[in-house]
Amino acid sequence: MSAPVAEIKKGRKFDQVLDGARRIFMRDGFEGASVDEIAREAQVSKATLYSYFPDKRLLFSEVARIECNRQAEEALQVIGKGAPIEHVLHEAANRIVRFFMSDFGQQVFRICVSESHRFPELGKRFYASGPALVRERMSKVLTPYVEAGVLRIEDMDMAANQFSELCKGDLFTRSLCGMCGEVREADIERVVNGTVEMFLARYRA
Repeated sequence: MSAPVAEIKKGRKFDQVLDGARRIFMRDGFEGASVDEIAREAQVSKATLYSYFPDKRLLFSEVARIECNRQAEEALQVIGKGAPIEHVLHEAANRIVRFFMSDFGQQVFRICVSESHRFPELGKRFYASGPALVRERMSKVLTPYVEAGVLRIEDMDMAANQFSELCKGDLFTRSLCGMCGEVREADIERVVNGTVEMFLARYRA
Protein backbone atom coordinates (compact mmCIF):
# COMPACT_ATOMS: atom_id res chain seq x y z
CA MET A 1 0.00 0.00 0.00
CA SER A 2 1.68 3.22 -1.06
CA ALA A 3 -0.78 5.87 -2.23
CA PRO A 4 -2.46 7.44 0.80
CA VAL A 5 -3.96 10.33 -1.12
CA ALA A 6 -5.81 8.09 -3.57
CA GLU A 7 -9.56 8.52 -3.77
CA ILE A 8 -11.71 6.18 -1.70
CA LYS A 9 -13.88 3.99 -3.91
CA LYS A 10 -17.04 2.57 -2.40
CA GLY A 11 -18.68 -0.70 -3.28
CA ARG A 12 -20.85 -3.53 -2.00
CA LYS A 13 -18.36 -4.68 0.66
CA PHE A 14 -17.12 -1.23 1.66
CA ASP A 15 -18.78 -1.21 5.10
CA GLN A 16 -17.66 -4.79 5.67
CA VAL A 17 -14.05 -3.77 5.07
CA LEU A 18 -14.36 -0.79 7.42
CA ASP A 19 -15.88 -2.88 10.22
CA GLY A 20 -13.12 -5.46 9.97
CA ALA A 21 -10.42 -2.80 9.81
CA ARG A 22 -11.80 -1.02 12.86
CA ARG A 23 -11.67 -4.20 14.94
CA ILE A 24 -8.07 -4.92 13.89
CA PHE A 25 -6.84 -1.34 14.34
CA MET A 26 -8.42 -1.14 17.78
CA ARG A 27 -6.88 -4.48 18.73
CA ASP A 28 -3.42 -4.23 17.15
CA GLY A 29 -2.84 -0.52 16.50
CA PHE A 30 -1.79 0.97 13.19
CA GLU A 31 1.68 -0.53 12.96
CA GLY A 32 0.59 -3.95 14.20
CA ALA A 33 -2.38 -4.26 11.87
CA SER A 34 -1.50 -6.24 8.75
CA VAL A 35 -3.40 -6.08 5.50
CA ASP A 36 -3.75 -9.87 5.56
CA GLU A 37 -5.32 -9.78 9.02
CA ILE A 38 -7.69 -6.95 8.08
CA ALA A 39 -8.84 -8.80 4.96
CA ARG A 40 -9.32 -12.01 6.97
CA GLU A 41 -11.31 -10.20 9.68
CA ALA A 42 -13.46 -8.44 7.07
CA GLN A 43 -13.93 -11.73 5.20
CA VAL A 44 -12.85 -10.23 1.89
CA SER A 45 -9.94 -10.86 -0.46
CA LYS A 46 -6.88 -8.64 -0.41
CA ALA A 47 -7.78 -7.60 -3.93
CA THR A 48 -11.17 -6.35 -2.71
CA LEU A 49 -9.57 -4.47 0.17
CA TYR A 50 -7.02 -2.83 -2.15
CA SER A 51 -9.77 -1.85 -4.58
CA TYR A 52 -11.33 0.30 -1.86
CA PHE A 53 -8.22 1.41 0.01
CA PRO A 54 -4.91 1.27 -1.89
CA ASP A 55 -3.05 2.45 1.22
CA LYS A 56 -3.31 1.42 4.88
CA ARG A 57 -3.01 5.04 5.98
CA LEU A 58 -6.07 5.93 3.94
CA LEU A 59 -7.99 3.04 5.47
CA PHE A 60 -6.96 4.08 8.97
CA SER A 61 -7.94 7.70 8.32
CA GLU A 62 -11.40 6.62 7.19
CA VAL A 63 -11.83 4.38 10.23
CA ALA A 64 -10.73 7.31 12.42
CA ARG A 65 -13.16 9.68 10.70
CA ILE A 66 -16.11 7.36 11.24
CA GLU A 67 -15.13 6.60 14.84
CA CYS A 68 -14.73 10.30 15.69
CA ASN A 69 -18.10 11.09 14.15
CA ARG A 70 -19.71 8.23 16.05
CA GLN A 71 -18.33 9.43 19.37
CA ALA A 72 -19.26 13.04 18.63
CA GLU A 73 -22.85 12.15 17.81
CA GLU A 74 -23.07 9.94 20.89
CA ALA A 75 -21.78 12.80 23.04
CA LEU A 76 -24.38 15.21 21.67
CA GLN A 77 -27.13 12.74 22.54
CA VAL A 78 -25.87 12.27 26.08
CA ILE A 79 -25.23 15.94 26.89
CA GLY A 80 -28.63 17.18 28.03
CA LYS A 81 -30.07 20.31 26.48
CA GLY A 82 -30.85 22.94 29.06
CA ALA A 83 -28.71 21.32 31.75
CA PRO A 84 -26.53 23.61 33.90
CA ILE A 85 -23.50 24.78 31.95
CA GLU A 86 -21.15 23.23 34.52
CA HIS A 87 -22.69 19.82 33.92
CA VAL A 88 -22.58 20.17 30.13
CA LEU A 89 -18.94 21.28 30.09
CA HIS A 90 -17.93 18.54 32.51
CA GLU A 91 -19.57 15.86 30.35
CA ALA A 92 -18.00 17.25 27.18
CA ALA A 93 -14.54 17.55 28.76
CA ASN A 94 -14.76 14.06 30.23
CA ARG A 95 -15.46 12.54 26.82
CA ILE A 96 -12.76 14.55 25.04
CA VAL A 97 -10.09 13.77 27.64
CA ARG A 98 -10.90 10.06 27.55
CA PHE A 99 -10.66 10.04 23.77
CA PHE A 100 -7.30 11.83 23.92
CA MET A 101 -6.03 9.25 26.40
CA SER A 102 -7.36 6.21 24.53
CA ASP A 103 -5.02 4.04 22.50
CA PHE A 104 -7.05 4.80 19.40
CA GLY A 105 -7.01 8.57 19.96
CA GLN A 106 -3.25 8.58 20.44
CA GLN A 107 -2.68 6.39 17.39
CA VAL A 108 -4.65 8.87 15.29
CA PHE A 109 -2.53 11.75 16.58
CA ARG A 110 0.77 9.93 16.04
CA ILE A 111 -0.08 8.92 12.48
CA CYS A 112 -1.21 12.44 11.63
CA VAL A 113 1.97 14.01 12.99
CA SER A 114 4.32 11.45 11.46
CA GLU A 115 2.75 11.28 8.00
CA SER A 116 1.07 14.62 7.22
CA HIS A 117 4.29 16.36 6.14
CA ARG A 118 4.75 13.72 3.44
CA PHE A 119 1.07 13.26 2.65
CA PRO A 120 -0.75 16.59 3.22
CA GLU A 121 -4.11 15.19 2.13
CA LEU A 122 -3.91 12.63 4.91
CA GLY A 123 -3.29 15.41 7.43
CA LYS A 124 -6.30 17.31 6.12
CA ARG A 125 -8.50 14.25 6.57
CA PHE A 126 -7.34 13.78 10.16
CA TYR A 127 -7.83 17.47 10.94
CA ALA A 128 -11.35 17.44 9.53
CA SER A 129 -12.32 14.38 11.57
CA GLY A 130 -10.56 15.58 14.74
CA PRO A 131 -10.02 19.24 15.74
CA ALA A 132 -12.46 20.64 13.17
CA LEU A 133 -15.17 18.19 14.22
CA VAL A 134 -14.70 18.96 17.93
CA ARG A 135 -14.87 22.70 17.17
CA GLU A 136 -18.10 22.29 15.22
CA ARG A 137 -19.77 20.12 17.86
CA MET A 138 -18.66 22.30 20.78
CA SER A 139 -19.95 25.38 18.97
CA LYS A 140 -23.37 23.73 18.77
CA VAL A 141 -23.23 22.91 22.47
CA LEU A 142 -22.13 26.39 23.55
CA THR A 143 -24.33 28.55 21.32
CA PRO A 144 -27.60 28.11 23.30
CA TYR A 145 -25.82 29.21 26.48
CA VAL A 146 -24.51 32.33 24.75
CA GLU A 147 -28.01 33.10 23.49
CA ALA A 148 -29.39 32.60 27.01
CA GLY A 149 -26.80 34.99 28.47
CA VAL A 150 -25.05 32.31 30.52
CA LEU A 151 -21.83 32.61 28.52
CA ARG A 152 -20.29 35.62 26.81
CA ILE A 153 -18.36 34.45 23.74
CA GLU A 154 -17.47 36.77 20.88
CA ASP A 155 -15.26 34.35 18.91
CA MET A 156 -16.95 30.95 19.01
CA ASP A 157 -14.29 29.15 16.99
CA MET A 158 -11.57 30.41 19.32
CA ALA A 159 -13.52 29.42 22.43
CA ALA A 160 -14.29 25.92 21.11
CA ASN A 161 -10.65 25.39 20.14
CA GLN A 162 -9.49 26.57 23.55
CA PHE A 163 -11.84 24.14 25.28
CA SER A 164 -10.43 21.25 23.28
CA GLU A 165 -6.83 22.25 23.99
CA LEU A 166 -7.52 22.63 27.70
CA CYS A 167 -8.71 19.02 27.69
CA LYS A 168 -5.16 17.90 26.94
CA GLY A 169 -3.61 19.48 30.02
CA ASP A 170 -0.18 17.94 30.48
CA LEU A 171 -1.67 14.44 30.64
CA PHE A 172 -1.94 14.01 26.87
CA THR A 173 1.64 15.12 26.16
CA ARG A 174 3.10 13.03 28.97
CA SER A 175 1.24 10.01 27.68
CA LEU A 176 2.48 10.56 24.12
CA CYS A 177 6.03 10.79 25.46
CA GLY A 178 5.66 7.52 27.35
CA MET A 179 5.83 9.16 30.76
CA CYS A 180 2.49 7.87 31.99
CA GLY A 181 1.99 4.41 33.32
CA GLU A 182 -1.58 3.51 34.07
CA VAL A 183 -3.71 6.66 33.90
CA ARG A 184 -5.77 7.00 37.05
CA GLU A 185 -9.33 8.25 37.22
CA ALA A 186 -8.05 10.99 39.51
CA ASP A 187 -5.70 12.17 36.75
CA ILE A 188 -8.53 12.40 34.25
CA GLU A 189 -10.83 14.14 36.72
CA ARG A 190 -8.10 16.67 37.51
CA VAL A 191 -7.82 17.67 33.85
CA VAL A 192 -11.60 17.70 33.37
CA ASN A 193 -12.23 19.89 36.40
CA GLY A 194 -9.39 22.23 35.50
CA THR A 195 -10.74 22.58 31.97
CA VAL A 196 -14.24 23.48 33.14
CA GLU A 197 -13.01 25.92 35.79
CA MET A 198 -10.64 27.70 33.42
CA PHE A 199 -13.20 27.92 30.62
CA LEU A 200 -15.91 29.32 32.88
CA ALA A 201 -13.48 31.79 34.45
CA ARG A 202 -12.95 33.21 30.97
CA TYR A 203 -16.41 32.96 29.40
CA ARG A 204 -19.07 32.95 32.11
CA ALA A 205 -21.26 36.02 31.67
